[in-house]
This record gives sequence, C-alpha cells and structure tokens, in this order.
Amino acid sequence: MGSSAWELMRQGGPMVWVLLLASAFAGTVFLERVMNYRRAQINTSEFIAGIRANLKNNHNIVELVAICDATPGPVARMTKMAILNRELPREQLREQLEDNKRIEVARLEKRLNMLGTIAQIAPLLGLLGTVLGFIRIFRGVWQEGNWVLAKTLAGGIWEGLVCMALGLAIAIPCYIAFNYLVGRKNDLAVDIDKICSEILSIITVEMSVAKPKPAARKSVAKVASK
Repeated sequence: MGSSAWELMRQGGPMVWVLLLASAFAGTVFLERVMNYRRAQINTSEFIAGIRANLKNNHNIVELVAICDATPGPVARMTKMAILNRELPREQLREQLEDNKRIEVARLEKRLNMLGTIAQIAPLLGLLGTVLGFIRIFRGVWQEGNWVLAKTLAGGIWEGLVCMALGLAIAIPCYIAFNYLVGRKNDLAVDIDKICSEILSIITVEMSVAKPKPAARKSVAKVASK
C-alpha cells in the first residue's frame, strides 16, 4: 500500500511536492498553536481568587509578582504589569491594560493567517497541477498528432487528478483546523477582556483598601512612643 501511494504521488508531477510541503508547514503551525493555547488556558477565577487571598492576608507585592511569574498565559502577564504599575492613576492604568490586551490578542493570532492562507491556496495549487497535466496532454497531441501514445494521455490525466485530489485533501483539514484555532483564540480573548476590569478593580480599589494609610501608620507610631 505504501509503494502504491508513493507511485501515485510520483504520477502527480512536481506540484505534488509543493502541496506536501504546504501540508507539512500547516501541520507544524497547527501543533504549535494548539500547544500555545493550551499553555495560555488557565482557570482565571482560581487565579484571581489566589491574588485576592494573598492581597487580603499579607499584601506582599513580591509574592503577588511571583504568583504571576509562575502562572503561564496572558492573564498572568497582564496582572503582573498592573501590579508593577500600581502607582499610576486609574485612567493611565486602564490605558496600559488596553494596550497590553491588544498585544496579547495579537500574540494569540500569530501564524493563524498562515494556516488560513494554506487552506485557501491548496485547492488553487491543485488546480495549477491539473492545468499542468492538461498542458502535458495537449503538448503530446501537438507534437505527435493522432499518433499520441495512450501513456502520454493517461499520464497527463493522472497528474491533473492527483494534484486536484491532494489539494482538496489538504485544504479541508486545514480549514477545519483554522476554524478550531480561531474559536480557541476567541475564547482566550474573551477571558482577557473580562479580566481587564477585575484587574483594574483589584489594583485601584482592593490594593488601596488593603494598604495601610500613612495617617494610620503615624498614629500607631505615636501610640507606641507613649
């Protein structure tokens, strides 16, 4: 079966190798994106609950940053950025979060367009192989006239059919994979969008409430001196 498949590929002409190369590239992109999205997908509610619990218990900024560093994904990176810029006014911090949100979404979309492009051009490459096969047929007819060999005719038809079938066989799974990855990317983008308001609330409201006020520290110091 392997030898017959190899022979079939050989009959498809040079365009078969272009299609196989495109197929290998599409498979690599798909696996890389799947692993990237899997690393980026975290339990957002649990992560935010851990941040809030740490903030409520000891208000340790170093530990909060360590939690963010130990957690993969865009949510943790955005939280770390907000913590490190906690002294900024609310509106400036909101703008920082919006800028980072756009950067994180762009990271999620990285190389997706390549997979979509392969899904679109694979049938066109197959069609090009078909055209080349028919060019081979008509060249044989033009050179040999009515005495053109059946082998030449069959070879050109084989080349066209193999290329078209291979182009469709690559395009269909690529299109399915592209739509699947777009769905995963959209889910992560929704999580990022939702988390922005929670992070802003944690930094500008809960951290300011949890932080001891300067006046309170002074009064405590006076009482202690007495």
